Amino acid sequence: MPFLPRPRFDWSLRTRTLPLGQRTLVMGILNITPDSFSDGGHFYTPGQAPDRALAQALQMLDEGARILDIGGESTRPNAIPMSAEEEQARVLPVIESILRHRPESILSIDTHHATTAALAVEAGAEIVNDVSGHLWDTVMSKTCAQMGCGTVLMHTRGRPRDWSAQPPIPPQEVLPLVLNGLTERIEAATVAGIARNRMILDPGFGFGKRLGENYPLLASLERLQSLGLPILAGASRKSFLGNALAPLYEGTPPPAEARLHATTAANVAAILAGAHVIRTHDVRPAAEAAAVADRILAAI
Repeated sequence: MPFLPRPRFDWSLRTRTLPLGQRTLVMGILNITPDSFSDGGHFYTPGQAPDRALAQALQMLDEGARILDIGGESTRPNAIPMSAEEEQARVLPVIESILRHRPESILSIDTHHATTAALAVEAGAEIVNDVSGHLWDTVMSKTCAQMGCGTVLMHTRGRPRDWSAQPPIPPQEVLPLVLNGLTERIEAATVAGIARNRMILDPGFGFGKRLGENYPLLASLERLQSLGLPILAGASRKSFLGNALAPLYEGTPPPAEARLHATTAANVAAILAGAHVIRTHDVRPAAEAAAVADRILAAI
């Protein structure tokens, strides 16, 4: 099937607007956690100044990240929930530190707690990225509407503690499940007062979709364009990529940090299917892959 032109949008954030579609934007992942599946503990030490997180943030910006997505709570499978207060103690100093050094930076807060979202936006974040699609905190949509921020609506099936026990999804049902779920999330956000030009959609690779269930979604990602909103894709280092690599590693999936090339392949596939933003741990490789994929789309 030939590639389709990528739709253009203007994504309205808290204080500015990002044009989407002419080129892919890279969102760098900055986890201020001890237990994230890939980089837990790398940029967080309890009780210490956020120097390591700041250094990583500045490096990602210099490598081509247009947005930094800052999270303080792991959502890996079987992750232990934490309080909003502890999450805020992790992320707010990092947000404030980055903006002191790079006031022009565009920051996103990765949280499902409405109170954290509000405080982060007040501290200068432009975007709220809620992995639950506003399902886990009933006032998140209202909070985002009141704050006037950009909003990422992700499709999630269940909670991290549920994923290992969920029944499998037949391949032909993966895409309809995601389309229906995102349609419901768009409608709920609109009723709460969030304008469509503030929304971007994330199909939620790995969030309630186990291993091979993610490939039908990636293979049909262009069909999300039917929802009429921009698309964010976050496949970086995820276990479904490692699972595909297992035959090359004597049957054992490689660790998260060894999934760079697989991530690049997924990123390019997503961009050519219409993704406007790529969320990644590895900014420079993603930016380089996006530059080539963007040239392919420009040649259509």
